[in-house]
Amino acid sequence: MKAVNLTTQKELAGNLTVAGTAFSRMRGLLGKTFLPAGDGLWIKPCKGVHTFGMKFPIDVVFLDKGNIVIATIRELSPNRLTPLFFKASSVLELPTSIIEATRVAVGDRIDIV
Repeated sequence: MKAVNLTTQKELAGNLTVAGTAFSRMRGLLGKTFLPAGDGLWIKPCKGVHTFGMKFPIDVVFLDKGNIVIATIRELSPNRLTPLFFKASSVLELPTSIIEATRVAVGDRIDIV
């Protein structure tokens, strides 16, 4: 799968993995030593994430039911917790600098195919 910002026409992740089961959502990116450019994790359903036990920072994009961006967090460091976004339906976990490089902003529509 891949995630593309339809507003800016920039690709966020060309190799997007889905975490849609309880186990895969719980595991997330734990155990990885880095997240390569072009990779990402789509967690659904999800209203907040943590980076406890992770070894690298990530960019985080919160999406509503229509895949509209409702919040972004740049360079979330290991051993941190995001706020809960009650309107969020899913979350994209991406390599750092993707939010800036692809100009993701609140209100953008993300296409996941």
